Amino acid sequence: MMKMSSDTIATIRLRSHLLTHPVFRTPKEIVSWMGAMQAQDYNMAKLAIGVRLPGSTDKLIEEAYNKGEILRTHVMRPTWHFVTPEDIRGMLRLSADKIKSSSRSRDRDLGITEALYEKSNRLIRKTLEGDKHLTRKELAVVFNKAGLSADTACMTHFMMRAEVEALVCSGRMQGKEHTYTLLEERVPSCPLPTKEEALAKLARNYFSSHCPATIQDFVWWSGLSLSEAKTGLEAVKQDFFTEKIKEQTYWIAQSFGNNPPAEDSTFLLPAFDEYIIAYRDRTAVLPSANHSKAVSSNGIFRPVIIVNGQVVGVWKKSAGKKQAIQTDYFEPLPEK
Repeated sequence: MMKMSSDTIATIRLRSHLLTHPVFRTPKEIVSWMGAMQAQDYNMAKLAIGVRLPGSTDKLIEEAYNKGEILRTHVMRPTWHFVTPEDIRGMLRLSADKIKSSSRSRDRDLGITEALYEKSNRLIRKTLEGDKHLTRKELAVVFNKAGLSADTACMTHFMMRAEVEALVCSGRMQGKEHTYTLLEERVPSCPLPTKEEALAKLARNYFSSHCPATIQDFVWWSGLSLSEAKTGLEAVKQDFFTEKIKEQTYWIAQSFGNNPPAEDSTFLLPAFDEYIIAYRDRTAVLPSANHSKAVSSNGIFRPVIIVNGQVVGVWKKSAGKKQAIQTDYFEPLPEK
């Protein structure tokens, strides 16, 4: 095994995140490897897949989404994530109770009770049966007719509860509008993993695709308790080795134990990319002095420029026609 230093963390992460040495050929394989990919900004999330899939197009990724090969739902912290059909039920098993708990205060403000959630779930099931794919606005019309609150806040809570209870998931796009469909009709039924099996699968996925990473990073990314995170890691630790850097213990997949020399590389990563957002401590690739330039005070992760594994600036789409993007580097680029 190579002796690690702070400088090697970024080099290994470029490979584990599939940014260098990509090995997969389909959007589903990318999402399966990553375990989950944050996706509240749908277009940026598609770009996050595309940058890891050479030769891909937006159309190819959206086709995979419309076919249900990748799904978009609320799991973990919670926020929207891309997940695979094979992983969605196990991930919901781990995160559903926490998501419900986190919304209870707002539920009370909105006057939503458990009885009302049961009623809304019955209505959603009845409305979507038969492989129907409906937008939130279309479902709101049904709710209004049934005498249920259907303003934006209430519908957000009704639909998120239906997601975390494995009733609905993402359906086919309707133009630029997202739809919901019944999970049981979208994803073939399969044995539900035990909690221990789900913890082990999530730990293996995270530490394989995001290494080097610490247990604290995993807790942040997954939304698990420290005890649950340790249980998951304990079950798969034989597939990983550890290195201690600056008093932090990093877990690395055995397959990354002997990395080739670092190569020069530059990437434009989308907003909320896993390379940045998936860690509690981001200083290995994003120095503290520049953190606020890449991540706003209210938690908005901007599209970033990565050079040799390090965040060196941000970018955005240009409003003009002369150039596709505008770049803003934190420091002047060195002259060659």
